[in-house]
Amino acid sequence: MKKILFVLILCVLFIPGKLQTLQVPLPEAPEIVEVKCQKLYDEIGLEGIVNYKAFEQAILGFHLVDRKNKDIIAVINFSKPSTEERLYVIDLQEKELLFVSHVSHGKNSGDVFATSFSNVNGSNQSSLGFFVTEGTYSGKGGYSLILDGLEQGINDKAKERSIVMHGSRNANPSIINKRGSLGRSLGCPAMPEAVTKPIINTLKDGAIVFIFADDEEYLEQSPILSTAFYAA
Repeated sequence: MKKILFVLILCVLFIPGKLQTLQVPLPEAPEIVEVKCQKLYDEIGLEGIVNYKAFEQAILGFHLVDRKNKDIIAVINFSKPSTEERLYVIDLQEKELLFVSHVSHGKNSGDVFATSFSNVNGSNQSSLGFFVTEGTYSGKGGYSLILDGLEQGINDKAKERSIVMHGSRNANPSIINKRGSLGRSLGCPAMPEAVTKPIINTLKDGAIVFIFADDEEYLEQSPILSTAFYAA
């Protein structure tokens, strides 16, 4: 039986751009993690806006990823319906919530809710987990941001699948009134066209994107988070 340990407490001392561990006996670690992450969550003013579990996992992973060049993170919460805003861009250094937006999921991941996820090319499903942003280009979806999936077997085929952040008229909130949910994508996190450029320009070149669902299977299999949350 696996249990939550929170052995890795890398999020507990948040110093932008640095990684620090806390030298404490293991029994104290869960309480310290909770207090420090909750403090950061409160300081940014995320109560009632960003799901705490999604935030906590995002911060843990943020500190475990080496390939980031920015203290900026985007959290996409696929435990919320597509009718609600569920993309959050957060500046961790300035402790500021920069953007809140609607975002679409893959058409084969579900209708109003995203419930199925895949790393398979041609699945037209979204992938969960941690991505690092690269550069931009103009393609079929217009101004687009390249995402490199960091988790083997979960999202590492993102570039092969052309999973990118881009704008889409199907992601505009006006679509909700017509079909009862946001339009869906081929697996990309597509955004309303009005916010695409500022969000992409904020995230490009080394920010972390974390796509969350309240999915225990992902947490157990994640190469990044499984060691932080579980032990045999």
